Amino acid sequence: MGTEPGGDTADAAPSLPLREVFRRFWPYTRGGRRWFWLVLFFGLLTPALEAAELWLFKVVIDDVVIPRDLRLFVPIALAYLALTLAGGLLGFADTMLSTWVSERFLLHLRADVFRHVQRLSPGFFERRRLGDLLSRVTGDVDTVETFLLSGTADAAFYVLQLGVFIGVLSYLSWSLTLLALLITPLFWLAARRFSLPIKAASRERRRRTGSISSVAEEVLGNISLVQAYNRQDWEQQRFERENVGRFDAAMTATRISALFGPVVDFFELAGALLVLGLGTWQITNGTLSLGGLLVFLALLAKLYEPVHQLSQLSNTAYAAAASAERIIDLLDQRPQVTEPVRPRTPEPVRGEVEFDGVSFHYPGTSELALSCVSFRVAPGSTLAIVGASGAGKSTAAKLLLRFADPLCGSVRLDGVDLRERGLAELREDIAVVLQETLVFHGTIRDNIRYGRPDATDAEITAAARAADADEFIRRLPEGYDTVVGQRGQTLSGGQRQRLAIARAMVRDAPVLLLDEPTTGLDAESGERVLEPLRRLMNGRTTIIISHNLRTVRDADQILLFDHGRITERGTHLELLARGAGYARLHRLHGPDGRAPRRVRRTSLPSRVGPAR
Repeated sequence: MGTEPGGDTADAAPSLPLREVFRRFWPYTRGGRRWFWLVLFFGLLTPALEAAELWLFKVVIDDVVIPRDLRLFVPIALAYLALTLAGGLLGFADTMLSTWVSERFLLHLRADVFRHVQRLSPGFFERRRLGDLLSRVTGDVDTVETFLLSGTADAAFYVLQLGVFIGVLSYLSWSLTLLALLITPLFWLAARRFSLPIKAASRERRRRTGSISSVAEEVLGNISLVQAYNRQDWEQQRFERENVGRFDAAMTATRISALFGPVVDFFELAGALLVLGLGTWQITNGTLSLGGLLVFLALLAKLYEPVHQLSQLSNTAYAAAASAERIIDLLDQRPQVTEPVRPRTPEPVRGEVEFDGVSFHYPGTSELALSCVSFRVAPGSTLAIVGASGAGKSTAAKLLLRFADPLCGSVRLDGVDLRERGLAELREDIAVVLQETLVFHGTIRDNIRYGRPDATDAEITAAARAADADEFIRRLPEGYDTVVGQRGQTLSGGQRQRLAIARAMVRDAPVLLLDEPTTGLDAESGERVLEPLRRLMNGRTTIIISHNLRTVRDADQILLFDHGRITERGTHLELLARGAGYARLHRLHGPDGRAPRRVRRTSLPSRVGPAR
């Protein structure tokens, strides 16, 4: 969690022109384009019905009110009723169709964004903040629809409205229509002046929204740590800093938009006054009726409304483009590893693993995490990798799973370079038990079946028995159907680890990768996990990474890593006999292979007070 002021704010996405944003997302409208013409047809009928209703008002004034002749009143009333009913039905159809097209667009875009994010390498997620990613996948995707589909449909609808109302107005009085249209360029000039500041404020608001999600996700995901160290006030300050930043950005955008409204209203009023002046003069000359002037003024308001909305639409588009840029930035990210053009499909995997001269460094650093590492694991044998933290042990595991590719050298499975294998097929051949025991919110059964979705209930039960998990599972309220909380918080560390072992067992892969399988477990729980681990390793090529030397004693070969290099290799007894680095590590861990629990007391600086 960040400690620097302003360090929690999410990174800004690169700015893009509207044309590029439109080009990137237009292919997602493919499924709804055939309905777009029907939406436009509805858009043409709507202003036509509105113009017909206003024309009836002219008839009422000129043919009913002024001559005081009520014979046309009933037919006009029925016509009003019919037009209102038709408008209601048309509005219902238009709303349903528009919503269906928009939601279909969101359905496909959100699915594609999530599919793309899942394919990114784990290194990407180590560099990005989860809360900001969640904000992009949810809120920003919704805003893209506002920019692309709703914006395009509204623009077409407003243009159709303009065409209908200009036609009717020209029929009433072409001279008044020309006068009314003289001020329309002012709307576009105002929109152009206000659009860029609105875009800048909107980009900052979306960025701050992502930061708020990031801070909230970090704090709530580590709430026990926050409360244990009484850091609630500090975290509240972090949250408030981003919250206030979003508030300031929202107020800036609102202030600009609110100022735009009165400016446009002034232009509309100026146009109406000009029309009223000329129209009154035409009435005195007998070239225009009173009903015609009143209807013209009513239609003029209808004319200026789409002009106003079109100019406002440009501001809305610039604001929505800020979210679109964040989605494009996400879609432009590429995995560290790529699928081969023609992946090799080997024979049934035997499990021979080989690292041949492998070197690797992480993005953003030139320091090698692995340097010229070479080893071979025979099918069905066990290799253990030990060493201090940061020695490169987990990096080797990432390369085996092909979360990243070596800088030089190659990693091979049954003699085939992993870069020549399809990612999905490769990972089907490897079962993993990770250092961080991952449990999803769901039932016990679902968590075990995650290792192989087509596993039967009998296979799940057999895997749980082999992992010594069946006994505690049956004691749970709903047995295998018991729902565990997020990250399995309702289970103990040992129980979560045995679930992970059962998941790996049900996968039944020829290669097994164990990354610190007993980390975080007490002596009793760790001892209880060792036996199911041995059953899991039986008959499989196993690579085990561990600080606990008790878990590696029986390995066929042990590698000692130091600063990315292999400094020793051999069996447990051979390495002890040499009396070098492994032997020193063994002595530090005590006779049982575990790190000593007793900590040597050392003198503390005088500024540290006595224990309270």
